[in-house]
This record gives sequence, structure tokens and C-alpha cells, in this order.
Amino acid sequence: MILEKIINQTKIDLKKRKNEEDFKKFLKIKRNFRDVKKALKSTTDNPYRIIAEVKKASPSKGVIREDFNPLQIAKIYNEVADAMSILTEPHFFQGSIEYLKEIDKFSKIPLLRKDFIIDEFQIAEAYAAGADFILLIAKALDLKELQRLYNFAINIGMEVLLEIHDEEDLEKALKVGANIIGFNHRDLKTFEMHMDLSEKLIKNLPKSCIIVAESGIKDFETIKKLHENGVDAFLIGEHLMRQNNIKQEILKLKGR
Repeated sequence: MILEKIINQTKIDLKKRKNEEDFKKFLKIKRNFRDVKKALKSTTDNPYRIIAEVKKASPSKGVIREDFNPLQIAKIYNEVADAMSILTEPHFFQGSIEYLKEIDKFSKIPLLRKDFIIDEFQIAEAYAAGADFILLIAKALDLKELQRLYNFAINIGMEVLLEIHDEEDLEKALKVGANIIGFNHRDLKTFEMHMDLSEKLIKNLPKSCIIVAESGIKDFETIKKLHENGVDAFLIGEHLMRQNNIKQEILKLKGR
């Protein structure tokens, strides 16, 4: 499974970085956080919240955008999106934490470190690089690990987008106490899309949860339908990376 390959590579990279640096020094940096929950929660005047993703490549599609300029893309997102996701995984997604550091210098909207987080070191790294929230993937961690990493992030002032793929993941998310939950429509084994995932599972969530839909979102009709089922925000990467006019496309996806 691709997730296992990525996690194994992440462990190799982490071992090297942890030998070179003590993550406690990252936490000595004073941080002002952008308001993640305010940015992601649907309101009457701004019902369709967009988390726009800076993403060069993916394991299933290869390079998505040849003329990839992360800072230029982020400046467009900063004008019209509600939050931004920056892929920092270098091997399979060709991302970099350096993108996050540079984007943090000018971003007015909250920043998500999108990576395969399995250790406190990566969370402290995200904190120092300017991320306001991190992604934790329920499928990649057992309940104990998930709880430990979730608590660590919350305790240093960050928010967590907890990604789920099925009922088992949802159970984990609820046990952990997650209040921002992302439904990833992509099956990690087959890469098939299950666009009805949030519709099936949303009824089991507390009303206070902020709900994010991830993967396979390409048009306003899909966004509108998912929003009617209770989704607040939409994480969109590949579709935006394929557009000539990114700004216009985001406005279109917001129904404007």
C-alpha cells in the first residue's frame, strides 16, 4: 500500500533529522496563530470555505503542474481562498517545508502543514515553520499514537485536521476528541473515489465539529451538494493546480 511506503520513507528521513536537531528549540519561537476555526467554519455570508493546496505532484498522478511556482500560487490563494494547505513531503509529492516557511512570511490566511505526521518532531517543525494546523491521518496511526500527537499539537497552540477514510477511522477521531474532521474521498488502497463518504458518516458527528471534504472536488455542484450534507470546507489541490486562471476558478468554486 502506498501509505506504508510513504510512512517508511518518512521514518528514514525523520531518523536523520532527529539526529541533527533537537525539536525543543523549535518550540522556543514565539508564535501568533491565524484563526483556523474561524477560517474553516461555514457562515451565511461565506458558506463554501476553500482550503487551497500548494501541490506539485502526487504518487498516483506524477507531476501535476510543470510550471510550479509555490510562492506565486500561494499569493493568488492568499487573495481568494480561506486557508492554504502546503504539501511538505519531498519524495512522493515533491513538496518542501521551505515552501511553508516562505509562504508564512506573507500569508493572511491559516496554513496547514500537509504531510505524513508520525512524530512530535514534525509537529514542532511545522510550528517553527509557520503552520497554524497540521494534518493527522487516522489510517496511519493507532489510537494511542493519534491521541499523543493530537494532544501535543493542541498543547502548543496548533489546530489539527484529522483525516478519516471510513467508519473505523471516524471512531478513532471521536475517541481522540477531534473537532476538525476531514473526510478523504480517495481510497488509499485502490485510489478510487467514494464521493458519498461524508454523506454516510456525517450523521455520526457532533454538531460542533467543523467538517472538511478532501479529494475529487472539481466543480461548484459537488461543493453545493456536500455543503447541503453538512460540509464546511473543501480541500482542493490537483484541480486548482491544473488551472490556467487559479483565482477565477476558486471564485467559481465558491459560487461567485
